[in-house]
Amino acid sequence: MFWRFFAIAGSVRISEKDAAFAAKMDHIMMSDAVRAVILGIVEGITEFLPVSSTGHMLLVQRLFGLGEGNFWNSFVVLIQLGAILAIVVLYFAKLWRVALGMFSNPDDRRFVIGVLVAFLPAVVIGLIAGKYIKGYLFNPWVVCFSLIVGGAILLWVDQLDLKPREHEATRFPLLMYLWIGIAQCLAMIPGVSRSGASIVAAMLLGADKRAAAEFSFFLAIPTMVGAFAYDFYKNRADMTTDHLGIIAIGFVVSFITAMVVVKTFLTYITRHGFTLFAWWRVIVGTLGLIALAMGK
Repeated sequence: MFWRFFAIAGSVRISEKDAAFAAKMDHIMMSDAVRAVILGIVEGITEFLPVSSTGHMLLVQRLFGLGEGNFWNSFVVLIQLGAILAIVVLYFAKLWRVALGMFSNPDDRRFVIGVLVAFLPAVVIGLIAGKYIKGYLFNPWVVCFSLIVGGAILLWVDQLDLKPREHEATRFPLLMYLWIGIAQCLAMIPGVSRSGASIVAAMLLGADKRAAAEFSFFLAIPTMVGAFAYDFYKNRADMTTDHLGIIAIGFVVSFITAMVVVKTFLTYITRHGFTLFAWWRVIVGTLGLIALAMGK
């Protein structure tokens, strides 16, 4: 596209070989842009739903060929920051109040400490077992089985006659924050779902559905920012200008999609629970197993 413009502007006649090369480059760039949009939508939809964004990304990449290789593996981590930015925007007033009050207000300070306490187990497990987890568990078979098992757990939790005691995500007891953080570590297994693990743990520990979901959003901020910073630093030497442009597309798309999903999700689960997401997990996991058994 750009080289054609400069050729015409300079009255330079390009050869058929040059034209073919230009067409090929346009096709590659367009393909990467389309992949970035699709993966951005998948990330924005699945990051905060209890369906496993990592699991869906792995299946989409494997079964549909939408971006495989080192760059695309980093891409799906880096665009998570777009989804996290959606949480910061949606909860800006509450987060800003906590930030201003954490040095003077004991409740705000305790919430900040609670988020850090919940975040700590993931850091420890990630440093100790991160390479093992990526080396042995990041495969589509594990994803499919995890989706099905997680769906069954969501159906079970939805049927329990729970009596919520905690109705505000910023006021959980410190020990409750720690247990939620430990439960979140299960999501290092692809297909489990970070939000699903933390929501289920919070509900079993006494939180109502909305408060459990909201804390999973808040906990995602340090978790995903840490993953973004680590992956970007590790792969910074391999990032080109073209790569940054593709990442920017995925970032913006995941941000916009997550904004819509989060606002809808809270209203939906308050009224209807998790049955829809549980069955979605079971269906996707089952179809994935069938596809893998057929050699896909």
